[in-house]
Order: sequence, then structure tokens, then C-alpha cells
Amino acid sequence: MDALIVVDVQNDFCPGGALPVPRGDEVVPVINRLMPLFPLVVATQDWHPPDHCSFATNHPGKQPGEVVELNGVPQILWPVHCVQGTPGAEFHPGLNTQLFQVVFRKGIDPAVDSYSGFYDNARRRATGLHEYLQENNVTRIFVCGLATDYCVKWTCLDGAELGYQTFLLEDACRGVELMPGDVERSLRQLREAGVTIVSSADLSSILEHRP
Repeated sequence: MDALIVVDVQNDFCPGGALPVPRGDEVVPVINRLMPLFPLVVATQDWHPPDHCSFATNHPGKQPGEVVELNGVPQILWPVHCVQGTPGAEFHPGLNTQLFQVVFRKGIDPAVDSYSGFYDNARRRATGLHEYLQENNVTRIFVCGLATDYCVKWTCLDGAELGYQTFLLEDACRGVELMPGDVERSLRQLREAGVTIVSSADLSSILEHRP
């Protein structure tokens, strides 16, 4: 079976949010068009406690964009974002969330960040996404959302490593570009890991040839 994974299309990652991805809201109509094509649609949701380790405000003297080491894992510091129960953590209001079969929340542990929809960054805790896909006999995953060079990338890398045939829907994603060229470097890394980069225009022909 095929599954669409919608990554972190939340208010704080869209224009006007606490950690906006440039033009991040442009993915919403694209994803809304894609979701009805799939028998299974799941979403991930950043869901941080206020004392989360990724927030620069929780590291006196540090600024967003700086890198620290926490429990042996490099951590980029970010503005406070996607705090549990806040409007910024909610999905973009234009996103058709009624088509989500299930939502997997991540970044819940205050001591470790979680970019991937499968595991935290230290790979100490799984979200349950892999088990859910296995229970539903999913063999191919199609990943979209925010942001290309962080949570989308790591979801794709983990999916490929777990044995799924993994596709990135490039025009249904946008990148942060904390450093110029981050998106292109991420796409190159994904290709090297066996992830197929496609556009939504390619999708019909790919889905016609379901395994």
C-alpha cells in the first residue's frame, strides 16, 4: 500500500508564525489536492513542551541559530515554536485535516529534539509511525510538508533506512535555508540515500504502477 506523510504543516512554520518557512503556506493547496489520491494519509505534528531543549530562550546567553551539544547530540537552537496547546502548534487552517487517518506528535521529550516523523534525533524514542505503516502493509511512502531541509529530510531518510520505497514530493515542500544551499544539499543527500525526488505532476503515473 502507498501512504502520504504530511510533515508539520503548522501555523508556526507558515508566514506569520514563530519559525516561518519562507512561502511555507504555498504547500497547503498542493497537499490538499494530493491527499485524495492516497488510500492512507498520516500527518506529523511538532508538539513541544515550553521547556524544550531546542528553544534558545532555555539556554541563557544563546541565540536562535547557534548550535550546542546536548547529551552527545548537536542541537540547533530555534525560536520558541509549536508549543503544546498553542495556536502556533495547530495545523494551518487551510489544510484539510479531515483526510488525516492519524496524527503522530513529535518533539514531546524536553531533552531531545525530533525532526523525523519516525524517531527523535537521538533515536531513543519512536513515534509509532513505523509500526502503524507496517500494520497497514505500507511499502511506499510519499513525503511532503515542512521543511525540506529538516523534518521532511529526516523523515525521508528514516523511511528509506526502514525499507520503504520513499518519494519526496518536491513541490509540496518548502525549505528553511538556514544556510544558503541547504535545500539543494538536502536533496542531494536524499538522492544518495535512495529517495526518489518527484513532483506532484509525476504522481498519477507513479500511483498507476502500485506494487
